[in-house]
Amino acid sequence: MARAASACGTPGEPGLRAPEQLRARLGDSQAARSIVGWRRRRRGWAGSRRVWRVGAMASWAALSPSIVEYFEGEDSYRCGYCKNESGSRSNGMWAHSMTVQDYQDLIDRGWRRSGKYVYKPVMNQTCCPQYTIRCRPLQFQPSKSHKKVLKKMLKFLAKGEISKGNCEDEPMEPSMEETVAGDFALINKLDIQCDLKTLSDDLKESFESEEKKKGKSPKKEESKELIQSQHIEEKLGSGEPSHPIKMHMVPKPGKGADLSKPPCRKAKEIRKERKRLKLMQQNPAGELEGFQAQGEPPSLFPPKANKSNQPKSLEDLIFESLPENASHKLEVRVVRSSPPSSQFKATFQESYQVYKRYQMVIHKDPPDKPTVSQFTRFLCSSPLEAENPPHGPDCGYGSFHQQYWLDGRIIAVGVIDILPSCVSSVYLYYDPDYSFLSLGVYSALREIGFTRQLHQKTSQLSYYYMGFYIHSCPKMKYKGQYRPSDLLCPETYVWVPIEQCLSSLDNSKYCRFNQDPEAVDEGRSKEPDRLQVFHKKAIMPYGVYKKQQKDPSEEAAVLQYAGLVGQACSERMLLLRN
Repeated sequence: MARAASACGTPGEPGLRAPEQLRARLGDSQAARSIVGWRRRRRGWAGSRRVWRVGAMASWAALSPSIVEYFEGEDSYRCGYCKNESGSRSNGMWAHSMTVQDYQDLIDRGWRRSGKYVYKPVMNQTCCPQYTIRCRPLQFQPSKSHKKVLKKMLKFLAKGEISKGNCEDEPMEPSMEETVAGDFALINKLDIQCDLKTLSDDLKESFESEEKKKGKSPKKEESKELIQSQHIEEKLGSGEPSHPIKMHMVPKPGKGADLSKPPCRKAKEIRKERKRLKLMQQNPAGELEGFQAQGEPPSLFPPKANKSNQPKSLEDLIFESLPENASHKLEVRVVRSSPPSSQFKATFQESYQVYKRYQMVIHKDPPDKPTVSQFTRFLCSSPLEAENPPHGPDCGYGSFHQQYWLDGRIIAVGVIDILPSCVSSVYLYYDPDYSFLSLGVYSALREIGFTRQLHQKTSQLSYYYMGFYIHSCPKMKYKGQYRPSDLLCPETYVWVPIEQCLSSLDNSKYCRFNQDPEAVDEGRSKEPDRLQVFHKKAIMPYGVYKKQQKDPSEEAAVLQYAGLVGQACSERMLLLRN
């Protein structure tokens, strides 16, 4: 995104005041527990320093509302993969809010989120290097083992048949707590509530001061801001979903037509079209929160003529028709988790109980450990702003829970982010009673299929990010089985087919995948003075901010942050500095 010089300012010019757009977005942000405290700003500061306007207010339109708080330095923590007590090393920041494009760019530089905490492993120092991996769903063909899992699910749904004697170990991620073990401990140790209302007030005061100079009254926007800010501290503190959002409720299982019956092709197409039109009428805003029933493919995928010489597609295998007297009925519902939709709130407690059982049985947590607060912090709270552009997916961009309903009850939940270029898998938890269905593999295949579905409308959305691939951890190598897939080079941030990386990883845990010795990180920070800083009620380029600072360690921290997020994100995101 091009940046006008007038929007950023130049070295030597005072900082710029916050725009109306940024103030409004901050006022609607959810609360976050900050690892470091946030001291209230002193009132009357605005009159103590003169701030000049540079360029027109319109130049702020391109400014991202992402606000992050970077935690300088690197610490050693217990590794959730190899259990090394002090081997895990990462850099991290707290995202008070973040656009989906900024997060897309960050994960393309090796970052990943856990709740609102965004972290990046120090690849050449950590005990278990974690390489970002993405699958190419448009070229994906399920392997024999994948087909076996899909057939196992179909047999269970059709006849209630449970496979015995050949139930392989389910691939398993470490708990969300273990992936950021040290930071999780710090969050709990420092029980400090970051006062986002103070942030909002600071920006509002800056904006009001600017409006007074222009002779305009911001009262109308003030009232809107006050209404929005009432919900700031609800979500994280209690773990309960916050303000209501009008949303079409999915019909309860067991009511209405039986979606598992295999009617004739013509009648089936008529029903699908009627259902699609009905959902569009009931979702005028364009957010398609609903379900896909087993036996009925998504409407975006028309039935394909089966040819004996062509292998079945992923959709053919997933949505194979079931008999009328099928033993079970499976539905997959996609519900927005942040901000929480009505469907998410209605199923919150049931979803949490599945998570609690999963943590206790699979990860051996004591009953009092998987609390509602922990569940909300790591798997429900998200910094991503919900966005619904006209040419984006019907459900919009942001954070969602993909719920798997079996006979009217939740048996698994996939936590996902829908971003401009990908569906990013965050976590999966499931009812341990259904481990025999290999729900980890099954849900990954469904998410690949979901990505293909979204691609039909949004052509840029064409990848499925599976988190981190850890070659040195045998239990985590299963992600490499979803082909074709690519690994992210930790030095140049280009994607390299996984087949070209495996031999190098067999010889060394840490590898540079880009074979060109002259290649460099094209997105690296080249102009750190253009980095955007939010400090004492003002937004300013780092070139201005550094002239006000006397602490020599400040520059090292900011430059470290700039190098990790890259030039584009450093200019769009606001770095919060105390």
